[in-house]
Amino acid sequence: MKSRTFLLSILLALGAFSCTSTSGVQSVEGTALKNLLEGKNFIFQAQSAQPGRGTTRPLTAGYELRVSGDTLAAQLPYFGRAYSAPSNMTGGGIEFTSTHFGYALEAQKKGRWNITIEPKDDQDVRQMLLSVSENGYASLQVLSNNRDPITFNGMVVQRAERR
Repeated sequence: MKSRTFLLSILLALGAFSCTSTSGVQSVEGTALKNLLEGKNFIFQAQSAQPGRGTTRPLTAGYELRVSGDTLAAQLPYFGRAYSAPSNMTGGGIEFTSTHFGYALEAQKKGRWNITIEPKDDQDVRQMLLSVSENGYASLQVLSNNRDPITFNGMVVQRAERR
């Protein structure tokens, strides 16, 4: 009986988690997703982080990578080993805005996409590898010059149009 109650409480918690809405964004699939990726106009919302050394950590809302035409903005946490102290001691996360970056989109089998992003005006982040499934689920690996790699899992979404 206890195991049945425990299982039911887990299922209810998962159902409540999946029903929560993210205000101002809409999930995308198929052709709409392809258009966002090709047009460099999307948001990757991180839901969990997996450091190179350690276990996966769930994240609260608000951590994201925004790609908007000629601007790349990252606001992501960092867990792991750093090999040198950051010059800006306020955050410690992966936080930057770049207007000079490489962006290579490659179609894969079964509707998957691989995107390689290389910020040219950030001293720490060397490369970001975003792998997107056909239904918008994505994995972002961040390779740094001064830190161990970290991987984020989440969703690629578009911003809802404001009325």
